Amino acid sequence: MSAVPRPGRLSTPATAEYWRAAADGHLLIQRCLHCGHKQLYPRTLCTRCWSAELGWQETVGTGSVRTFTVIEVPGHPAWREEAPYLIALVELDEGPCLLAGVLGSDPYRVAVGQRVRFVADSGGDPAGPLPFFARDEP
Repeated sequence: MSAVPRPGRLSTPATAEYWRAAADGHLLIQRCLHCGHKQLYPRTLCTRCWSAELGWQETVGTGSVRTFTVIEVPGHPAWREEAPYLIALVELDEGPCLLAGVLGSDPYRVAVGQRVRFVADSGGDPAGPLPFFARDEP
């Protein structure tokens, strides 16, 4: 039985810098140079004032789980071997939220409000590291 390839990520001119930084182990957010609004995912316009004047800001890479789900039956066969796994909406300390996987041995040991930190992990993606998070456990 041959392995099913994972769907590739989409890189556009608006997201290229984001993916380059992730491959280097850095998590970026966009910051509007007009109104100061911080946003994620990368876009061509500010979601607050519609300005096209956007810059990049590196995050400290920490945040809190806002909500989460444990995937027991993946929607794509490429992730079948990894189930169960955890997907969370992480609120970064800088404000924006990011939907990402949370790495760890037991996906059922997470709670809303739990602190997490950014890690770059290929997760099997041949294109390179992706933004993941790991639980900050005392």
